[in-house]
Amino acid sequence: THYNDLTLIVLAFGKLVKLKNDNLSLSFSFLAANGTDDKKYKGERSPCDPSRVLHIRRVPIEVSEAEVISLGVPFGKVTNLLMLKGKNQAFIEMASEEAAITMVNYYTTATPHVRNQPVYIQYSNHRELKTDNLPNQGRAQAALQAVSAMHSGNMTLSGTATASDGGMMPGQSPVLRLIVENLYYPVSLEVLHQIFSKFGTVLKIITFTKNNQFQALLQYADPMNAHHAKMALDGQNIYNGCCTLRVEFSKLTSLNVKYNNDKSRDFTRLDLPSGDGQPTLDPSMQTAFGAPGIISSPYPGAAGFAPAIGFHQAGLSMQTMPGALGPLTIPSSAMTGRMTIHGMAPTTIHSVLLVSNLNPDSNFSFILAGVYGDVHRVKILFNKKENALIQMADATQAQLAMSHLNGQRLYGKVIRVTISKHQTVQLPREGQEDQGLTKDFSGSPLHRFKKPGSKNFQNIFPPSATLHLSNIPPSTTDDFLKDLFASSGYTVKAFKFFQKDRKMALIQLGSVEEAIQALIDLHNHDLGENHHLRVSFSKSTI
Repeated sequence: THYNDLTLIVLAFGKLVKLKNDNLSLSFSFLAANGTDDKKYKGERSPCDPSRVLHIRRVPIEVSEAEVISLGVPFGKVTNLLMLKGKNQAFIEMASEEAAITMVNYYTTATPHVRNQPVYIQYSNHRELKTDNLPNQGRAQAALQAVSAMHSGNMTLSGTATASDGGMMPGQSPVLRLIVENLYYPVSLEVLHQIFSKFGTVLKIITFTKNNQFQALLQYADPMNAHHAKMALDGQNIYNGCCTLRVEFSKLTSLNVKYNNDKSRDFTRLDLPSGDGQPTLDPSMQTAFGAPGIISSPYPGAAGFAPAIGFHQAGLSMQTMPGALGPLTIPSSAMTGRMTIHGMAPTTIHSVLLVSNLNPDSNFSFILAGVYGDVHRVKILFNKKENALIQMADATQAQLAMSHLNGQRLYGKVIRVTISKHQTVQLPREGQEDQGLTKDFSGSPLHRFKKPGSKNFQNIFPPSATLHLSNIPPSTTDDFLKDLFASSGYTVKAFKFFQKDRKMALIQLGSVEEAIQALIDLHNHDLGENHHLRVSFSKSTI
């Protein structure tokens, strides 16, 4: 709309600005952006169609233009910016709708933080930003030009830094190759995402085992992020005293992820299938890896990312000055299982579980919880025989067992698993009547995880209808194993030996509940020839 010889009072940037121009052209869409949209966002707002203009809410008032722009840079070129500081809001315009969709998809799973405050991003009603005639846009345009220049290679990270003094090499890849040595605790895709997201936007991760080593390929949105992460994390331990990271640049420049599951993930593509029947991890399961000593403290860049999942963060900490990522240190409190969460007083994570709706049998509890850690002691409660206290080897294994077993059905009942207030399960004193309710399994030969670096750490999966069988004698046939399960009352739907190793097989039963029962009944079953059957849950289907 055009106005001649008209004085307008416009509310912009939280201030009253007087505009006078003989031929003023003003887009009313930004009066709406400053008012109408804001009213909609205060309540439940119906989702907008995808747009290359994105609305950002709860922006801290002290945040600079460059910090807001940096939220969009990993996903493509940012072509315009409108800051509404008085309303703690901003609008950014991406060069393409595809870039905007990728950005929204990513931040749906990983809420971005600016100045340690979460900000929220969604599509705007506007199709483009028209800010030519709006006041105070000089700073925004200058910031856009500066960020664009830096990411197009016209500016370097540290002046004249070279590869020999720790700087970036030209054309350096945004893909890192990771090797985890001394693998004592399980390291999941989610753990890697949490750690490496502190240095920038992680787009894709692929994990695999090669040469009996757990490895991963991880792609950042920006090679500078990969450079920062490599310099800070190479040689550091993920957990106290173990799981050492070896970080190097990959020859690949991009990763092609086909499936989103526990082995690979494209954080920009929520629509990818899980593949092989493996369900994508439920958010409620993603707290499983809260071990003492996990790296904490977000990278203090312009747009630091909080992890998309609820890990117990403690132990290794980073210096908080940008560009000065020093050695990671382990506080002594983390060595004893005391968890130091940023901004909170230290708390203690216990290794004892309280389990309800179980069969009142100590061996039953030992075998079931033993899938996720080494069970040291089990105590059946005297007055509530269906309840038990289970002491795991450490707090990590207790969290893992709770995450995977809580809510599962067994013998028609729903298992309830929580962390107990007890720090240990006490053995009965000499002469004290216990009726055999407390058992000590600390020296059991059936512990799955007593050997450091065991492959069992890499094969921990939620309960599933498909069981993995191992330690099978060479003479055992598929009919024998199918009859073993069928004669025990289980419905065998499918069976197959591993092609390359007939010591292992997969058997698919009628339901997850059946599979849990079968694992308890038949794990360590004597198959003859000095072989005892090993049973665990599989991620695969037949």
